[in-house]
Amino acid sequence: MSQIPPGLAGVLHDGPPVKPRSASTVLLLRGTQPWQVLMLRRPGGADFAPGAHVFPGGSVHAEDRLLGDPLRGAAVRELFEELGILLARSPRGPATEADAERIRLRLAHGVSFPTALKEARLEPALDELSYFARWVTPVQLRRRFDTRFYLARLPEGQEVHPQPGEVDEWFWVSPEEAFADPAFTMVFATERVLRMVAVESDADSLLGRYRVPRRVRIVRPVVRVTDGRFEVVSETLPAIPRARARSRR
Repeated sequence: MSQIPPGLAGVLHDGPPVKPRSASTVLLLRGTQPWQVLMLRRPGGADFAPGAHVFPGGSVHAEDRLLGDPLRGAAVRELFEELGILLARSPRGPATEADAERIRLRLAHGVSFPTALKEARLEPALDELSYFARWVTPVQLRRRFDTRFYLARLPEGQEVHPQPGEVDEWFWVSPEEAFADPAFTMVFATERVLRMVAVESDADSLLGRYRVPRRVRIVRPVVRVTDGRFEVVSETLPAIPRARARSRR
């Protein structure tokens, strides 16, 4: 079920709104009909949504500009850093499990993600990411994100390798399974985005729906406090055109 992130009262503030940080999130799919999505559970001491089930993702870093598109680049990097799945390709074809293992070893030696890809003659498969949603954290919170959501398919032959300390548990789960389990706790945006994609039971149909560039509406939830109870409601802003993925092929 969805809820306000645990400890929300401790991150509310009365001052001017904090500028949201750009962030990217990936809904990675496997299977066809029904399909499942890859999710993880944040550690209890995480800065944002501790203990909640979320999609892999995080803030855009300066180095992501070296990947051709900082937003999609951040999505590729965060997916790899958190769960070890590499959305990339070489002159030989899509990245393999062996390619992913080589990149993990280079990162363990302090090499940056863009540099590790370049050394391995790999480039991020930005065109494998379909942009379909954008949510901005409520203005009442001290930590705010302007998050783009992308769909992608699990590369054949690759396996999940969770990052210790970043991931408590990871799951392949269908929307129906997530909604039916009361212990599967999701924050408001995660639950709503999952419901948004759950309307398609076939993965090919879902991915095809968002392959064609379209206008993406910005959703900005609002936190309301009534009689000491927190409530989150959605506010949808005007649509803006989707940016096309840039490929360096």
